[in-house]
Amino acid sequence: MPAFRFPRFVLRRLLPVLLLPLLSFTLADRPAYRLFTAQGQAADYDQMLAELAGADVVLFGEQHNDPIAHWLELQVAKDLSRRKGPGQLVLGMEMFERDVQPLLTQYAAGTLPDSAFERQSRPWPNYATDYRPLLLFARQAQVPVVATNVPRRYAQQVARGSLAALDKLPADEKKYMMPLPLKVDFNLPGYKQMAVLFGDMHGGGGPNTIIQAQALKDATMAYSISQNLKPGQTLLHLNGSYHSDHHDGIVAYLRQGKKPLRIKTLSVVTQADLAQLAKENVDLADYVIVVPADMTKTY
Repeated sequence: MPAFRFPRFVLRRLLPVLLLPLLSFTLADRPAYRLFTAQGQAADYDQMLAELAGADVVLFGEQHNDPIAHWLELQVAKDLSRRKGPGQLVLGMEMFERDVQPLLTQYAAGTLPDSAFERQSRPWPNYATDYRPLLLFARQAQVPVVATNVPRRYAQQVARGSLAALDKLPADEKKYMMPLPLKVDFNLPGYKQMAVLFGDMHGGGGPNTIIQAQALKDATMAYSISQNLKPGQTLLHLNGSYHSDHHDGIVAYLRQGKKPLRIKTLSVVTQADLAQLAKENVDLADYVIVVPADMTKTY
């Protein structure tokens, strides 16, 4: 009996299908990011989202110039909004200061033109590419947006002098920060790292006042979050990772509140190797987003 042979036209069609499994083993993926748990186990996005939806507060610690972080912030906001339902998601942003809240509210409602908002709200230089898409989503989905940060001018006064500089402010200006007086715990891990970075904090006013200015920001953002959170809601807060890494900074001040909050944190880091979480990034946050070290930057 002659050997059976496939017609040539059949072989041409089958060849790509037969080679595909081989190619999948030889061509390595080039992921834009990988997701890990705090302990360094590979994590699933849907698993993470389910946990975030059950939290009262989600602190997304970004690297300000990382495009993957900004894209993921938008995806998390969209997915949490769908999962939580109407009126159950609030967006908080370090990138806007509390005295521009009226402008932010008008813009999110669609009653303030882009040109006026950008002229008056003091947006960050990377606003157009990195944060405007989030505001446009919030407007479309009717998600409230909260400006959480202390106005920069007050933090600068503290950094140049000390918290005592705030005592001279009139009452109508103090409303833009957390209720005074502010007690700073210099033993918080993040603040101790700042002391090392800027020198001995007990050896002069410089490092000490810089930590006080950082604490003013952290405490004001925590106060803004707690004041804008209703039962059943999840407040997704965007901030630089240093403000929430190791459950420090904002988290420490949130935990000083009268009622316990379910808090989840995310942190974006860069690594040359995405195969596993680097030792120094373990326990950085509840979920760690690892981006390639050679990822392009927005500025």
